[in-house]
Amino acid sequence: MNGLMKPSLAELIGTFTLTFIGAGAGALAGADGGGIVGVALAHGFALTIIVYTWGPVSGAHVNPAVTLGALIAGKVDATKAITYWVAQLAGAAIAAYLLKYVLEGIADGLGETTGVLTDNGQFGKVIVVEAVLTFFLVAAVFGSALTARNGNAYGLAIGFVLIGDILCGGYLTGASMNTVGEHMHTAR
Repeated sequence: MNGLMKPSLAELIGTFTLTFIGAGAGALAGADGGGIVGVALAHGFALTIIVYTWGPVSGAHVNPAVTLGALIAGKVDATKAITYWVAQLAGAAIAAYLLKYVLEGIADGLGETTGVLTDNGQFGKVIVVEAVLTFFLVAAVFGSALTARNGNAYGLAIGFVLIGDILCGGYLTGASMNTVGEHMHTAR
């Protein structure tokens, strides 16, 4: 377990970063924060930086869906996956509470990951959209970072997929791309 301290801390910090910047941008999108384009760019830029900064330490999963994919593919064992999930949830929760404190009275709807499909109760379509978006994100991680393809551009590939996912799905579902939907918040 001791060998998991550094990578788990990297996952916590990476997830905190993505949540704070991404959810913060989402909460402020309607308050002259750039709308969905600003939210998508904030997430994509943050994830790109996280991948290059923390990727060498932990793989920079920063998303339980990515960790689940790595577990299923045999890239991580169950102990590492569970440790990463705990770290990711902790990082996201810490960022969410800090954002709640910082943005209190400034931004409404903090923490909501919704879109027109969720608002209209079209949950079958929500599941389809979220599954497709999550597939794109996990495929980018596997096709770039976990297979060591794309040279030094792997972080850009992953960040750009996140930008595209949010631009496509943010308005529809909130674009969680996450098995528990605890971070990746977008604004409509």
